[in-house]
Amino acid sequence: MKCSIGVFAYNEEKNIGSLLDALLNQELNQVEIDEIFVVASGCTDKTVSFAQEFEKKDPTPEQIQHRADPRVKVLVQEKREGKYSAINLFLKNAKNEILVMESGDTIPDKNAVERLVFPFSDSKTGMTGAKPVPIDNPNTFLGFTTNLLWDLHHQICLENPKMGEMVAFRKVISEIPPIAMDEATIEYLIKDKGYKVIYVPEAIVYNKGPETISDFLKQRRRNFAGHLHLKEKFGYEVSTLNPFKVFSLILKNFKLDLRHLLFTPFSIFLEGLGRFLGWWDYRIKKKDYVIWDLASTARKVIK
Repeated sequence: MKCSIGVFAYNEEKNIGSLLDALLNQELNQVEIDEIFVVASGCTDKTVSFAQEFEKKDPTPEQIQHRADPRVKVLVQEKREGKYSAINLFLKNAKNEILVMESGDTIPDKNAVERLVFPFSDSKTGMTGAKPVPIDNPNTFLGFTTNLLWDLHHQICLENPKMGEMVAFRKVISEIPPIAMDEATIEYLIKDKGYKVIYVPEAIVYNKGPETISDFLKQRRRNFAGHLHLKEKFGYEVSTLNPFKVFSLILKNFKLDLRHLLFTPFSIFLEGLGRFLGWWDYRIKKKDYVIWDLASTARKVIK
């Protein structure tokens, strides 16, 4: 099965090389990575030039006899128009039926693409999602909070999948609307066409959380405001938005050790504050976050 990959980047010079290396060196058996688009939106650093180096050197001399063009292709948007716009540009240019989408500040595990794409051998499968695994130190407060949130995300997805960070989907849509939560929007559009959405926990993608409380809140309020926008426009609510489900899982997984006793209450407070601020931004300030400020401390090199 051939697939096209879209990588979406804004000033990702510290991570784009490692990400493209990881994609070009995936362990593949029944899946072929036919093309990789790097959509660079309004970059002011060396993201474009670094990505173009991969465009020049792939394919290798040994591969030239089999391929007429490089797998890596760089698409440049001079201005940031919102991630939805970058995704629509990818949709316009990708030639394969199965599309993989990954953020520029993540790194896929060595077999993530194979495991994400393989379920599409079933014609009823419309979308798959990887398991995000943070590299943050769980012994620090924000590292603990980030790991807690993604662990809760994993447990909820086992029952009711919610897509994020790295996904694959059938090219049965031609564009997505301007909503900040792009994976969730695609999830809704795919489900609306009658396809299955599948969580693939064996497909791992590594990410990094914020290192400051201000950056944490910046991320969480933007996410919640985006989900409110999606719910208002389509009436669709992702599974992780249910506060009662989240809180019940926190209680279920609570451990009687000093770290959990100290950090868990503050983690709950911080997440609640982020959701309140997101509600305030969307309902009161009428902010949709289609173009958002990035959390700078969550964008360091993924090792």
